[in-house]
Amino acid sequence: MTRTEIRAATSLAAIYMFRMLGLFMILPVFSIYARDLPGATPVLIGLAISAYGLTQAVFQIPFGIWSDRFGRKPLIVIGLLMFAGGSVMAAVADSIYGIVAGRALQGAGAVAGVIMALAADLTQEEHRTKAMALIGVSIGISFAFSMVAGPVLSGWIGVRGIFWSVAGLALLGIAVLYSVVPTPQRVRFHRDTEAQPARFSSVLTNPELVRLDFGIFALHAILTATFVVLPLILRDELRMDTPEHWKIYLPVFVLSMISMVPFVIVAEKKRQMKPVFLSFILLTAAVDVILAGFTPTTLGIGLLLYLFFTAFNLLEATLPSMVSKVAPADLKGTAMGVYSTTQFLGAFVGGAGAGWIQGHHGIPAVFLFCAGIALLWLAVAFGMQKPRHLSSLMVNLGEISASAAADLSARLRGVPGIADAVVVPDEGVAYLKVERERLDRSRLEALLNETAGA
Repeated sequence: MTRTEIRAATSLAAIYMFRMLGLFMILPVFSIYARDLPGATPVLIGLAISAYGLTQAVFQIPFGIWSDRFGRKPLIVIGLLMFAGGSVMAAVADSIYGIVAGRALQGAGAVAGVIMALAADLTQEEHRTKAMALIGVSIGISFAFSMVAGPVLSGWIGVRGIFWSVAGLALLGIAVLYSVVPTPQRVRFHRDTEAQPARFSSVLTNPELVRLDFGIFALHAILTATFVVLPLILRDELRMDTPEHWKIYLPVFVLSMISMVPFVIVAEKKRQMKPVFLSFILLTAAVDVILAGFTPTTLGIGLLLYLFFTAFNLLEATLPSMVSKVAPADLKGTAMGVYSTTQFLGAFVGGAGAGWIQGHHGIPAVFLFCAGIALLWLAVAFGMQKPRHLSSLMVNLGEISASAAADLSARLRGVPGIADAVVVPDEGVAYLKVERERLDRSRLEALLNETAGA
């Protein structure tokens, strides 16, 4: 990667992280804080936690489309200002209703896809995977940091202070956008990062992609539902003050991140993705069943959360990788757009559903709700095909006619190790799905050189 590409990837990852911190930092503390708000009920508390998911799901694909027309940076600024405005609205709210509205406005500033598209504008095709991986890592770091920082900050500045802080982070993101992020020479559509609305039917009728979409829906429904009630258990059952909750979360997250690595290696390197994947869905269900009938102790909660987050981290890491493997070569962006939409819908359903269930049936019923979702997911995933170990590869071809593109696509599919190939003449790019171990690189290079010289 060039220096400009590295600067673009790191600064955009930072902006992405600022926004994700704002969404996640209240998760481990809000249920406790909200109990004393005027008008608060379990349903409204769950809705306040998850309202961002609904608006994020509604607006994220339109934001990407608008950014193609009006520019990336202006749309990112609009989204971050909406996010900051929602944070301020929540910070000054004197009732639960104001926080629900603020969280919904936070989610409506749905710039995640626009950030990805800007990263694509600023990186060469052969380096784009590295840039996207860096942004992906920033998401994981922001989530883990939020679980620890949220309780600590709540003790220092309170939950209102957290909302003010994340408003400041959004404004800092705008400053980074214009002072550090390069401006692309041109904005164009990227099939690997952006959705094609006209092709949604191809994604929504693909049974393997639908299974994975349901998977991320279920995973984030379970996660959000868990944090509607988990802080209450730590506070009321274990008698831990909210600022002390980090003492549970920190070791749990560190150990779970370390523990998942061997299983990821087995899944990817040993070609055991399906059995590992199904096993960790089952582990998630088992943990929730135990939590439903468990008398909480500090050691017991710590052990169960360690198992839960080991499963969560592994599933969260493998799902997008599987989507990338399964999606047709020129539909990765569309597949990921639908996938992200279902992820945020899952967060909304999980939070709202958990709030209603807690209010009517109590905390144990919430964990049974999560276990039921996990078991349904297990049934859906059980019929999945064994994932092929494919990687996405993009090749910049330059100017090419439609007839030459069609001919090259057919010839590329004949190269050993290439499972799918689509050449898009308007973009001058070849989108490939390859088995790297089998790929005949010399034949591929010879074919590309022949095309370049034609």
